[in-house]
Amino acid sequence: MTDHHRDHHADRPHEVRAFFAPRAADWDTKFPDDGPAYAAGVAELGLQDGERVLDAGCGTGRALPALRDAVGPRGTVLGADLTPEMLRAAVRAGRDRRAALVLADVTRLPLPDAALDAVFAAGLLSHLPDSAGGLTELARTVRPGGRLALFHPIGRAALAARKGRPITPDDLRAEPNLRPLLAKCGWELARYEDCDARYMALAVRRG
Repeated sequence: MTDHHRDHHADRPHEVRAFFAPRAADWDTKFPDDGPAYAAGVAELGLQDGERVLDAGCGTGRALPALRDAVGPRGTVLGADLTPEMLRAAVRAGRDRRAALVLADVTRLPLPDAALDAVFAAGLLSHLPDSAGGLTELARTVRPGGRLALFHPIGRAALAARKGRPITPDDLRAEPNLRPLLAKCGWELARYEDCDARYMALAVRRG
């Protein structure tokens, strides 16, 4: 039986790959001006020289250069994505020189407990079939006191307008929904920003 004939509800990672695979080749040209926004988002993590950071759902790796600059040559930068085509686009852009790229589902990361100091995740939450499972797995891999940045280069209202959709009250990225979800998964929401220019939720791993 091929992937196309399997139950999509039982195979949500397939749906995610199917969405992103055909979009990988021109992803960066479609959003050419996001670089500075990503760099500013990475800055919010307050990374130190030598730290270990994961870009969860790294896509074509637009955040990887800024993450490498933040942790320096002694630091560790990993980029994990579920879609091979996205990682190949990252390699074509030369971003594999700034980070180790890993084909992996962020709900099942090939990392030991508390291996990381921080996680950067751009646009990840809306593509996780199991949000709580993904956030719990990220918490497992981050040391107590480590940080998580949930980021998007435009805010929720601007993104909804771009897609021609209204914002719904059950949107997990809304602060009243996100705060208890993060708390259940081992995180404490430290700062929340949702304006047209960007979306940023910064959380700290509870000890």
